[in-house]
Amino acid sequence: MNWPHVHLLLNHIPVMGVPFGFLLLAVALARKSLELTKASLGVFAVAALITIPVYLAGEPTEEVVEHLPGISESFIEEHEESALVSLVAIEILGVLALAGLIRFRGSSIPTWLVTTSLVLSLLTAISVGWTANLGREIRHPEIRSDFSPPAASEDDQDDEID
Repeated sequence: MNWPHVHLLLNHIPVMGVPFGFLLLAVALARKSLELTKASLGVFAVAALITIPVYLAGEPTEEVVEHLPGISESFIEEHEESALVSLVAIEILGVLALAGLIRFRGSSIPTWLVTTSLVLSLLTAISVGWTANLGREIRHPEIRSDFSPPAASEDDQDDEID
């Protein structure tokens, strides 16, 4: 297993975990469920923890892929800059969630903490999703906004007539 494999394998956890935690927390609020609230905070803490190796694997991954055909340094840099913003956001969310779980482990969790976590998780989900999309653009030009399919060759046109 190499660094790109680690990066690609683990990056799905924060990308899927934060929105899942957000939805779980929204349901917890609607049902006034302390158990679901604590579970969602746990999801945020775990996602924040796993995001650290995802981010740290980014630089060695760049070293491996930057010389591959069709890879643009500008797409890598844009992804890297967005990843730093996402890392900061998810780590703040994770620390808040973990602190809340520890501080209020034997009691109810204050509304301010739940509301702050809900808003921050929504913003973090957007940031992480944007970062993931930028990462996909590095290797998948077909999803870029400036993509135009290559013109069909004469051989392709001949095949269509047959």
